[in-house]
Amino acid sequence: MALLDILEFPDPRLRTQAKPIEQMDDEVRRLCDDLLETMYEAPGIGLAATQVNVHRRVLVCDVSEDQSQPLVFINPEIVEQSADESTYDEGCLSVPGFYESVDRPDSVVVRALNREGEAFEMQLDGLLATCVQHEIDHLNGKLFVDYISPVKRQRIRAKLEKQHKKRA
Repeated sequence: MALLDILEFPDPRLRTQAKPIEQMDDEVRRLCDDLLETMYEAPGIGLAATQVNVHRRVLVCDVSEDQSQPLVFINPEIVEQSADESTYDEGCLSVPGFYESVDRPDSVVVRALNREGEAFEMQLDGLLATCVQHEIDHLNGKLFVDYISPVKRQRIRAKLEKQHKKRA
């Protein structure tokens, strides 16, 4: 397993649409393991392959307190969502240090493949539903800052660009 570098906003590669996994193999399973290791190390509760500059439709998450419930979603798609919405203060490993309120459906049904390539459907609600929706957005080239006002988004962009220049 390997720790992967996480891209940070406003890196344009975060806007890339991920391509579906056509065939399950050891490379895809290794990617799943590397994503989990990177997410736990960061530390975070979710990570999409797009965030580590791998443009394949894979995401991982674990919203448990003790990091004991890792989930892998390959080629995830939301097949059903509730009309009711919840608001969470979302953060993102690609937008470090910033949290903003985002409204999303309360619950969703997601269809995907697991790490072994087996199809499953799962009803998600609460934080897990929010997390998976957030990560699917990444696979579609969308970030949580796209849900906030352009003024707030530009302020976050400017602060992160300044931090990037200091590090360079």
